[in-house]
Amino acid sequence: MRAYVLVIAVTALTCLVTTPLIRQVALRGRAYSPHRTRDMHVRAVPKLGGVAMVMAVLLGMTVAGTVPFLDGIFTDSAPVRGLLAALGIITVLGIVDDLWDLRWWAKMAGQIAAALAVAMGGIRVEAMPFAWIPVGNEPIQILLTVFVIVLTMNAINFVDGLDGLAAGVALIGGSAFFVYSYLLTRTINEFDYSNLATLMMALLVGAALGFLPYNVSPAKIFMGEAGALLIGLLLATAAVAVTADVDALDGFRFRNVPAYMPILLPLAVLALPLIDLTTAVIRRTARGSSPFSADRGHLHHKLVDGGYTQPQAVALLWLWSFLVSWGAVSLNFFDDRVVLPVLAVLLLAAGYLTLHPMVRRRRGAAETTPDEVDPQELR
Repeated sequence: MRAYVLVIAVTALTCLVTTPLIRQVALRGRAYSPHRTRDMHVRAVPKLGGVAMVMAVLLGMTVAGTVPFLDGIFTDSAPVRGLLAALGIITVLGIVDDLWDLRWWAKMAGQIAAALAVAMGGIRVEAMPFAWIPVGNEPIQILLTVFVIVLTMNAINFVDGLDGLAAGVALIGGSAFFVYSYLLTRTINEFDYSNLATLMMALLVGAALGFLPYNVSPAKIFMGEAGALLIGLLLATAAVAVTADVDALDGFRFRNVPAYMPILLPLAVLALPLIDLTTAVIRRTARGSSPFSADRGHLHHKLVDGGYTQPQAVALLWLWSFLVSWGAVSLNFFDDRVVLPVLAVLLLAAGYLTLHPMVRRRRGAAETTPDEVDPQELR
């Protein structure tokens, strides 16, 4: 565990130091996020913050490569090379998009290229997580892996709409995933705790931890495309990696880790972004628009329009992320007969907090009739 804590600390400190430097570069290069009608910020904010996060991840991975405890991760260099290639692609893609606002198809092509780099490096979907049906066909493995990674990248991109929201979700979900992956590794092999999925989550937690102080409301810098793609890439790649080894899963299934956790945990961590992505696609398709067209109908928009301030909306969405992801992880430590009822009560409370202001606001608007309007206001 100390090796992973070291990686988290190095990554966090690097991001903490490099983010102000990248902010100055963005200011000089006039890489601003303009104010649009759908945006929640009211002033121009520099972008490119994701570049600092990528730099921190790269340094953290370099340090990890020098730690003997983590040697097992780098024994087969192909997955690491594939991940590094993907990081390079999303960094270039993110910088270009932040500067010139690429068309959706160009961004999609870059995302597919990054996902292909991961898949060609050997990190692939080798079994369907439902009933653990093996996927022996290599082209299908690659296609499924690309689909999962691209889907997750876009899900994170969709949820990145309020100051600190995406970085906070990454920190909360990534830390839950880190604990689960570390526990899983210890259960599978009591002599070697090194694991690429655990390392990726340590890197993600460190990057989010170092970037968040500059990104909470009022944000001094946005993570931009590179940051959202980085979060999506690491989460999806870790999810694929942690569910790929069917033999290992068979080995721990009858021990202290529940058999459904490899399915539940990735979905729990990504629940909020995936729900937002799904509702956005349905909403836009229903009105005849492109699923990639921007609008003001995301979950965070609904909360702010319903009466919450931006920091309150972010805190509420962080709460949902915490309850779902850490609620899933807690099933590894406590009896589910205790966890599930407590979690159900907490989710109901979170649901009340989410819906109550919007219901109250709509009820107040419905109760206001023309007869109740001050005649002076009609003049």
